Amino acid sequence: MAVLAKNDSKFTHRHVHTVMMLGGGLIALALVLALSISQGAANINLATVWAAVFRFNPELAPHQIIYELRIPRALVGALVGAGFAVAGSIMQGMTRNPLASPNIMGINAGAGLAVSIAFAFFPGLPYRYLLLFSFAGSALGAFITYTVGSMAQGGLTPVRLALAGTAVATLFSSVASGISIYHKTAQDVAFWFAGGVAGAKWLHVYGLLFWVFIGLVVGLLLSPSITVLSLGEETAIGLGQNIVLVKTIGTIIVVILAGAGVSAVGPIAFVGLLIPHITRFLVGTDYRWLIPCSAVLGSLFLVSADILARMINHPAEIPVGVVTALVGVPFFLYLARRDARDL
Repeated sequence: MAVLAKNDSKFTHRHVHTVMMLGGGLIALALVLALSISQGAANINLATVWAAVFRFNPELAPHQIIYELRIPRALVGALVGAGFAVAGSIMQGMTRNPLASPNIMGINAGAGLAVSIAFAFFPGLPYRYLLLFSFAGSALGAFITYTVGSMAQGGLTPVRLALAGTAVATLFSSVASGISIYHKTAQDVAFWFAGGVAGAKWLHVYGLLFWVFIGLVVGLLLSPSITVLSLGEETAIGLGQNIVLVKTIGTIIVVILAGAGVSAVGPIAFVGLLIPHITRFLVGTDYRWLIPCSAVLGSLFLVSADILARMINHPAEIPVGVVTALVGVPFFLYLARRDARDL
């Protein structure tokens, strides 16, 4: 009985810690969102931001800037960060691959290729149709990567999957660049390809909000099964899991979250790789907590990276994808080296 009481105490302490981490992350996210809205070519104090949000006056220029430009940009960054982070968490759990993420697995590049085709052949396409192109490209990237990675003798391993994804991503990115150059859309999409949220509008917010919400809800419903699957396929089968169904639904969620994010801001890299590892270190491997905490930390990371991208060369700005790459590439190399003996 004493042992049971001790285990219950540990269980309670662990979950209290996780709830505190989630609450702290939400508070930090709110503060960073406020800072993001106030920063830009023309800095606006937080009192004006508060007034514009809760007492909007369309006759005031700062209120117009905040409502039409700053708020959509901040919200898009938060939604995309959450989507990419959750997509990476689900991929790493399903494949038990520490290198799995939408950009390394070729999913983001597939969406980028599809969107570049839409820009070239269907200029002026409404955003809701651009989303469909992006979803199709994400699905194609995932399918080709897993197919190529499975063709090697011995089946999929983390290194083979990463190599296949890198090859597919390179091919898709090259084709997308060629299409953009040939059809003279390169200048229009250059900032988008580098990963930028500067052009975010309310229509992007509404589209992302719907699809990211769907992805998060289904991901949370699937989280117990992903937790079991992350222990290994044999263990999952032994516990009665239908691993084909879990992987199919999980892949659909990843395609939706990654495709929606790329359609709005471009193929921003490494959010889906970096954030799941940080979240796992902070809250453990229970996906019932890992998914919502990854969403919060992914939002916090990408909005913070966007603020930094604006501050580096103020008043000019660099694409936020450059900042995430500067952080993500060293972390990717660290992971590859750390897990080399197992890959």
